[in-house]
This record gives sequence, C-alpha cells and structure tokens, in this order.
Amino acid sequence: MPRVVARTLTRQHRYTSETLFQGVYRLTERAAATFTPSGLSIHYPDPAEHVLEPRTLRPGVDPLAALDELLTDVSRQAPTATGCVGVELSGGADSGNVALALKAGRFPEVYSFGLLVGGSIGRKQRERRRALVEHCGFRDTATPAMRHPPFCAGGVRDLCKPHDPAGAFYQEAFDVVREQAAARRCEVMFTGSGGDEVNAHHSRTQAELPTPEPVPWLGGNAIRALTDVNEHLAPIPVLPLPTLMAFGMHNPGFLRAGIWPVSPLAHPRIVRFMEQLPHEHKRGKALFRERIRRAGLPEWVANPAEPENLLAVLEKGLRSYGLSVLDDMMKESILVDLGYVDGRALAQARRNADSVLVVPDLLCDVVALEIGLRSLM
Repeated sequence: MPRVVARTLTRQHRYTSETLFQGVYRLTERAAATFTPSGLSIHYPDPAEHVLEPRTLRPGVDPLAALDELLTDVSRQAPTATGCVGVELSGGADSGNVALALKAGRFPEVYSFGLLVGGSIGRKQRERRRALVEHCGFRDTATPAMRHPPFCAGGVRDLCKPHDPAGAFYQEAFDVVREQAAARRCEVMFTGSGGDEVNAHHSRTQAELPTPEPVPWLGGNAIRALTDVNEHLAPIPVLPLPTLMAFGMHNPGFLRAGIWPVSPLAHPRIVRFMEQLPHEHKRGKALFRERIRRAGLPEWVANPAEPENLLAVLEKGLRSYGLSVLDDMMKESILVDLGYVDGRALAQARRNADSVLVVPDLLCDVVALEIGLRSLM
C-alpha cells in the first residue's frame, strides 16, 4: 500500500485499517470485519464522544485521591489467575504511578523490568528505579539497553526472522524484557503507556498535527503517495490516537510471549477523568508527580531534572549495525527498486553519516522497513 509506506518513511503515521500489504487489514477499535463470499469489508464505527474542555472542580474535591482510587481499581481488574504480574518501570512519572497502583493492589508477586539507558542520565534513572522498587517491594530486573540496540547482532532483525516491518525501533531490547518476564511466569505486564497523551494540554477542537521533518531520500512513488496521506482514516477513537498506535507496535510481542499487556493510564475511565481535569493538574504531569511525592518518595524521583530517553541507544544501533544495512542497500534494495526511496539521495546520506556526530534518526525508518520487508520475502 503506497501511502502506508510513505507514512512510515516520513513518520506521518495514521490510525487506519490499512497496512503495508494489499489484502491485509488492521481491525481498528470498535470496527467490525465482515467476511462474505465476495471478500472482506471493514466497517468503521461512529466517532467516539469526548470531553472537549476541562471542567471546574467542586469545592473540597481532591483530584489526587480520585486518581489514586481510579488507578488502583482499574489495575486490580487485570485478568490474572496466579497473581504473578510484571511492570515496565522506566523511572519516569508514568510508570511510577502505575507502580504505586500495583503496590496498593496487593498482587501476590510483582516483578519490575526496565531498560537502563546508560551515561549520567542512566545513573540517575537507576537511582529513581531503585527508590521505586524498594518503596513498592518489587523483585527487579534491569537490563542495560546499550547491550541490545536496534539491529544488533543476534536480534530478530539481524537474523531476518519474519516480523512487522513497521514495528518498534527498540524491538531487540524489549524482546529481552519480554523473555525475562516470561521466564518469571508473569501473566500480565503493566506499562505506563498513555501517560503523555492523557496529560496533553490542547483543545480537541483546534488540535493540529506537527509539520513533519523533511526526508531528502524519498523516491517518486512515496512523494506521490503523500498526497493521500490522510485518506481512509479511522474515526476518532475512545483512547488517544498515539496510545493506540503505540499499542500496535509494542503489545504484539508480549502476546507472542504469552503475556497480556495492560496499560492502566489508557483505561477509558482514566482517559475520561483526565479529559475533565483542569489544565493546571495536567501541565508538566503535575498530578502524577504530586502523587509520587505524597507516597513519600523524594523530589528527584517525582520530578527529575533529566528524564531518561533512548536516543543514545538508537544512535548506537544505527552507527554500529544500521549503516552496514545501508551499505547493502546501495547494491540491492526493495525500497529503491519499488521507487519509494531515491537511491542516490540515500547514498549521499550514507556518506554524510561518517562525518557527523549524530546520524539522522530518520535513517532508522529506512533500515527498519527494508529489513522487515526482506524478512517476509
């Protein structure tokens, strides 16, 4: 599907039933798939209703107490027979709030898992995680992310095992986390996904998509397909769009490992609650951070000066492993042959990569998509 390839290469991802492959469809939320002798048809639902503007709190209402009760309640609803669960714990406000809900939920066994980003930021991340793990009483496993960067040797893409070509960049590192959780027989993995979206400060009636970063190596077919980038989109869903799209990349790996992923911050009751909350409680994740403070954790855990990120891991993956794939693409490439990537422009970007401090991370999209397509050939 040309426009899906163009969306992938330019990071203009859209929520739709369309996939990279003709005849393969995604069943979006609340949609219905109908099979008849003449084929398959997808029927989209009506757009979901949302609270368009925050509301004013009644006098005496404590929004923190309401959030605490809601998060604990939706977390307890997770389907588990043995009570053995895991939690992705990055050390940030989102996963920290989920961790506090699990502590209150009193699950029999809780294992925490996390990717350590390394460097000075990683040292502070390690300290935040340790504080949360000790406070909650979890059994922790931390994995240095630098050992498992994108495209690393022995990973799913290096071995060219069949996988989603448009899947998550950090698949190799999260594959390790999923293996660790499966080895500990976790039935459920709680994640902090959705925290950024429910705290977003915008008007739903005036929201605009950001201007995409220019991609100089787009081929003619991709450029033409971009004119239809907003065609055949699914209607407004119940959950925030970026959250649903992240689920599509992140959650299938857990399901393949026999683990059910649960994101309490994206539960419809939490989404509805946060939509109604006045902006001052969401700005800078104020309510989330106050909940961590009120739990007795220090300020450097509640509101770190340098939040963790995986940019250095992405850079290492591209420079150590991804550039060799680009070298190979100069000789033979599915994307170049199909006209989605301009071979000359990509060759120039490859030459430039040797003389810059940071490799453009947009090259990651080309490498990941090329490897993914090859794995399915």
